Amino acid sequence: MSKIISVANQKGGVGKTTTSINLATSLSAVDKKILLVDADPQGNASTGMGISYDNRDPGLYDLIVNREHDEKAIKKTIVPGLDIITANTNLAASEIELVGVEKREFVISNILSETKGYDFVLIDCPPALGLLTINSLVASHSVIVPLQSEFFALEGISSLVNSIKLIKENFNPGLAIEGILLTMVDKRNSLSSLVENDVRDHFGETVYKTTIPRNVKVSEAPSHGKPAILYDVNSAGSMAYIGLAREIIKKQGAVNE
Repeated sequence: MSKIISVANQKGGVGKTTTSINLATSLSAVDKKILLVDADPQGNASTGMGISYDNRDPGLYDLIVNREHDEKAIKKTIVPGLDIITANTNLAASEIELVGVEKREFVISNILSETKGYDFVLIDCPPALGLLTINSLVASHSVIVPLQSEFFALEGISSLVNSIKLIKENFNPGLAIEGILLTMVDKRNSLSSLVENDVRDHFGETVYKTTIPRNVKVSEAPSHGKPAILYDVNSAGSMAYIGLAREIIKKQGAVNE
């Protein structure tokens, strides 16, 4: 059975899409079969994997509107073992389409339940706690929360934690926080260290040991339609995401034992 993980934070610019793309690639590199689901109408995970916009091909919007799985919506990427369900600006309309649907919170869950053969399904959520994010969390076993190492980092996370709690109580009792991932860490900046200490004091073992540094190569990679790990595997950012994948697999192994 696939483990479904949402990458979510209602705050924008914290590294959700970068994390989704590079974690998916890193897991594929260790022979895991991965499906990346782009649930953000901006479609950055799709373009970041080199998939160009084409409204003739079905994407997540079409699956939501039709409320059923369609194999044609799953596309191969440049990374062996990593497939993607794409998004484009049409997906923004799905929030409206879902409003009148019975059991509207379960539409993505029902679609993904028909998807077989993957070790992990990673969902790149939009930066809002709307119906797309709620659908993604209802469909998931757990959530990775990227958290930027800056002064306001902890401000928004409490509302996300409360939302996860509500979804757990009302729709998905098995939902858990997989981990909190500190992103854009600058070890030369004392503020980064202060934020990291605060987050670790508050959330303890839930915070990944791996942190993601500010890194030029990670920032450049999407403009080339590649994950950072393909763009420059030896960069500090790439090595950090490989470390994160190892940490997740190790944790998964410990849970299964």
